[in-house]
Amino acid sequence: MNTVTRAQLAETIYAQVGLSRNESADLLENVLARVIATLEAGESVKISGFGTFSVRQKGRRIGRNPKTGKEVPILPRRVLVFRPSHVLKARVNGGTAVIDDDEEADGE
Repeated sequence: MNTVTRAQLAETIYAQVGLSRNESADLLENVLARVIATLEAGESVKISGFGTFSVRQKGRRIGRNPKTGKEVPILPRRVLVFRPSHVLKARVNGGTAVIDDDEEADGE
């Protein structure tokens, strides 16, 4: 299983959009910086036909050390959540998505 890198994404932008390699890399970095800044601010990022990235607050809770069985407090924290769109789920599963009226209004 291969991983797609920033360099590969920038190269794809270069090949398909026609920008220079430097412009393609800058464009990718600007898009990623905007996504990161939006998530840091606690807002969601929705990419139509792909999915939604959002930040969720998890509260304090009691966990357990698996080795000792001792209870340990787990501090509150923010976690990143990705919810794929129905279109992406269908493509990953080898089918095509059936889009209903509610999804079109949401952009998924």
